Amino acid sequence: MNNPDKPVGKVSVKIIIRTILFLALIIAVIFISAGRLDYWQGWAYVGLSILFLILSYLLLSSELIHERLKPDSGVKNWDKIFQKVSVPIFIAILVISSLDGGRFNWYPQVPFYVIIIGILGFITGQIIFLRAKQVNRYFSSVVRIQTDRGQTVCKDGPYRRVRHPGYLGSLIYSVATPLILGSFWGLIPVMISLALLIIRTQMEDKTLQNELEGYTEYTREVKYKILPGIW
Repeated sequence: MNNPDKPVGKVSVKIIIRTILFLALIIAVIFISAGRLDYWQGWAYVGLSILFLILSYLLLSSELIHERLKPDSGVKNWDKIFQKVSVPIFIAILVISSLDGGRFNWYPQVPFYVIIIGILGFITGQIIFLRAKQVNRYFSSVVRIQTDRGQTVCKDGPYRRVRHPGYLGSLIYSVATPLILGSFWGLIPVMISLALLIIRTQMEDKTLQNELEGYTEYTREVKYKILPGIW
C-alpha cells in the first residue's frame, strides 16, 4: 500500500486520461457556449482549474487520489443522487455564465473589478479545498464510512475551525466561478448548487455522528459545520 502521507510521484495513465477528458469537457462547454475563442475570462477559469488540478496531483497522496476518483463500496444511496444531480448543475453554471459573459452580455454586465474579485475568490476557495484534502487522508468525493481504510476523525488544519472546510472552499469557489466568467446570471444555478451543498453537509454530518467513532465528541470541540460563528 502507498504511504498516505507521501505526495504522489507517478500518476497512472487512467488518471491522466480522465483528467484530460475532464478538462476537454470544460473547455468545450465554455467556448462552444461563448461562441468564440478570444473569451479571456474562459481561459482564466480554465487556467486556474488546470493549476489546482496539478497542485492536487503534486500534494495529495496517491491513495487519496484513487479514493476520490474511484471510491470503494459503502456510498450512501442518498449521496448517489447528489452525485448525479451535481454534474448537470455544474455544466449549467458553465453554460449560462459563458453564454452571458462570452456571447450575449446580458444586463447587468459584470465590471472588470468584479471579475478580479471572482478570480481571487476562486483561488481562496480552491486553497481551502486543497488544504482540507491535504490534511484529511479520508477526504473522499462521496459520503461513505471508510472502514476499509480505517477511517478516523480529522482534527488538523482547517478542521480545527469548521467540521467541513472542504465544503466551505467549495462554496467560495462556486460563487466565484460565474464572476470569473463575467456573469451575474450564472449565480442562479450556483444558488441551487449551494442549497444542495447545505443539505448534503447536514446529512453527511449526521451520518458521521451516527457511524464514525469519535465524531460526536469532535462536534463538541468544533461547533460549526461550514461557516465559523454562523453554522
